[in-house]
Amino acid sequence: MATYTLPELPYDYAALEPVINPQIIELHHDKHHAAYVKGANDTLEQLEEARDKEAWGAINGLQKNLAFHLSGHILHSIYWHNMTGDGGGEPLAADGVGDLADAITESFGSYAGFKFQLTKAAATTQGSGWGVLAYEPVSGKLIVEQVYDHQGNVGQGSVPVLVFDAWEHAFYLQYKNQKVDFIEAMWRVVNWQDVARRYAAAKERADVLLLAP
Repeated sequence: MATYTLPELPYDYAALEPVINPQIIELHHDKHHAAYVKGANDTLEQLEEARDKEAWGAINGLQKNLAFHLSGHILHSIYWHNMTGDGGGEPLAADGVGDLADAITESFGSYAGFKFQLTKAAATTQGSGWGVLAYEPVSGKLIVEQVYDHQGNVGQGSVPVLVFDAWEHAFYLQYKNQKVDFIEAMWRVVNWQDVARRYAAAKERADVLLLAP
């Protein structure tokens, strides 16, 4: 049986209009995300075959492929739940996400400063990549990461809680080459309830995930 499976969307294809149109959501989930799931499973099979045959000539490429496809699967699985048609705005204590709001202020000085940094990080990725808000367990603070492809340029042990997909397949059919416009629009569909749950879970698991003092 396959190790990884494509998760169902938590909403229908049209749920994020007008920020993201249904055609993009369908292609992005059913084709692109599905390809990363298949790629991860296929690579695991190839690694099993390499172990059985003790044939390690392709090990570097296989390990890189596994990191690429698995990270793509994980980031997309977060991405779908990070968005909602009823989202957007600023995280506020009145909405039950006060801990997250306080952490953003403590880590970045202000919500505005955080928003500007994540927007710039996502919009200026060279080629394909992501802008990511992550919990960093050494400092106990939130950081912004600029992820190349799916897996490069990240702090080890950091846990993604909010991800902005800046690959062209996430926006090109609707926004053409205007990546900045797409990232700016994304703020209108952020599901702060989901981000807050991920932040709380990351904090609770920090002592388990991190072995260094």
